Amino acid sequence: MENKFGKIVTLEEAMEHINDGCRIMIAGFGGHGSPYDICEAIIQKNVKDMTLISIDAGDPDLGPDHIVGNRQVKKLITSHIGATKAAGELLNAGELEVEFCSQGTLAERIRAGGVGLGGILTDVGIGTMIEYDKPKITIDGVEYLLETPLRAEIAVIEADTADEYGNLVYKGTDEGLNPLMARAADLTIVGVKHIVPFGELDPQDVGTPGCFVDMIVQERGEWTWPWA
Repeated sequence: MENKFGKIVTLEEAMEHINDGCRIMIAGFGGHGSPYDICEAIIQKNVKDMTLISIDAGDPDLGPDHIVGNRQVKKLITSHIGATKAAGELLNAGELEVEFCSQGTLAERIRAGGVGLGGILTDVGIGTMIEYDKPKITIDGVEYLLETPLRAEIAVIEADTADEYGNLVYKGTDEGLNPLMARAADLTIVGVKHIVPFGELDPQDVGTPGCFVDMIVQERGEWTWPWA
């Protein structure tokens, strides 16, 4: 591959940008859409004290699960942790701070961070512990919570195919929050199964434009699901 835009990098080169104390988004949900090679590299590098933004805490033995279980995360912003036993144990032991919000709210907070909004208004959480210490705004007699936008220093996402510029094509439900996270980070690293020359992708198939992608890593493609 010619790499005319200089975005295709090795896993080792990408990992130079993921360091202790970083605020990081990792895409994926239900075993799909997570860049497992990069997640494994984060574990091997033993990056510590991260703030992790993820739709969940990962699935057993895949993706963010081991990162959380390896005590590399100090704070987790997520919608649920039910599939990750270690996350619940660390939370109960006071070793992990967890900020919960609904999946829709989480997605909208990330979208707001990517497009420069100051926050979103939602009635989800009104009358529950979720509203604690959050600003409220009343519009036409309806009370809303003001949820703040989410951004990160690093977004680690996954796609099926990228061209040299970083235009991305997703496969089915793997898309998830990948496009939103790509827009909401200072540096976006994508793990992909296939890399093709610039101009080969049909623009109608592109789910994330290359202007939002900084680094492209070729995945090994050797991962298998734990239930397979």
